[in-house]
Amino acid sequence: MKHRIVVLGAGYAGAFAAGSLARRLSPADTEITVVNAVPDFVERMRLHQLAIGQDVAFRKLADIFAGTGVRLRLARVTGVDPERRTVAVTGENGENGDGELAYDTLLYALGSSVADHGVPGVAEYAFDVTGRSSALRLRERLVGLGEGGTVLVVGEGLTGIETATEFAESRPDLSVALAARGQLGAWLSPKARRHLRHAFDRLGITVHEHTSIEAVEPTRAIAADGTTIPAHVTVWSAGFAVHPIAAASGLEVAETGQIVVDRTMRSVSHPDVYAAGDCAYAIGENGRPLPMSCASAGYTNMQATAAIIARLTGSEVPTTGLKYHGNHISLGRRDAIFQMVDRDAQSKSWYLGGRSAARLKSGVLKGAGWSIVHPTFGMPKRKRRLATAPDRAGARAAA
Repeated sequence: MKHRIVVLGAGYAGAFAAGSLARRLSPADTEITVVNAVPDFVERMRLHQLAIGQDVAFRKLADIFAGTGVRLRLARVTGVDPERRTVAVTGENGENGDGELAYDTLLYALGSSVADHGVPGVAEYAFDVTGRSSALRLRERLVGLGEGGTVLVVGEGLTGIETATEFAESRPDLSVALAARGQLGAWLSPKARRHLRHAFDRLGITVHEHTSIEAVEPTRAIAADGTTIPAHVTVWSAGFAVHPIAAASGLEVAETGQIVVDRTMRSVSHPDVYAAGDCAYAIGENGRPLPMSCASAGYTNMQATAAIIARLTGSEVPTTGLKYHGNHISLGRRDAIFQMVDRDAQSKSWYLGGRSAARLKSGVLKGAGWSIVHPTFGMPKRKRRLATAPDRAGARAAA
């Protein structure tokens, strides 16, 4: 029988990993199945653009994987049983009924969603840009928001900054504000921080620093000190959370719910399970957990696929880099910041800003999307065959 590899999720981590596995493993020995809830590859880093009304094209996963041998199963994952090595799935809206997929190797890459932190009113009244459906819901609301409408973005991270600046540039008729728990851009170098503040001033964005939002209501948000901030629309970007499926399955997880993995992205509790992207609790080269980000998706999926291929083919398991080089922050379409960081992920004094940084960020986005939608690029003439069972066992013991 063929070795069954099941990849859960087709975001930046899952889609790239599936294409890489198909590119390098012989179809005579392996069967690769990708499970995803929607039929398109969704670029999360562009969802704030979609929300504000820009045209963002999404490629069909069926087209992306055409000719690769990868099987696509459109379904939602409802459970994982690592003891039986099965995945429970259901079709969207109950279509196609419930089902079960068996695997020999599982790559868990279900990503993350918005974290409401238990703040009252977030689930009922706030919007977010962590998924296509939620971005489209926000888009519809903004279309109906007339001149002088107020938008409050909660969260001073990369998502919050990019959302606030994109909205303010695209809709100058709106009053855009951002609530930051600390100082805006506190992690940036002094020059980059000044650049960020100048961009916010240029775009007319009001900043509420040292402001923790404790409740969201239909037309306002309430801060911890009782201050109310008017908001016809509140966009919540105060962090990410993973789905509880991993924790419920019996896999060892961290307090965050992320799957605890070793240096090769293999589950420390179940060796047939690997994790990549936001759902992996992986330690970077600086000894700290990797943050939930597109960059982490790239690092972890490359390490996971390299480890899977090596162990299945009886080769030595390589280690790929888990080191950050910098943060790319869009400030609308014509401005951006590229902040270099050191080994400890602390900002260096040097940064790139303005149109040059915007072109660099655009190139990064295009490169990430291109690599996903061209999974057969660089396909080797001769794919690697799986080792015999004893060889695989020896490779695992050596690893």
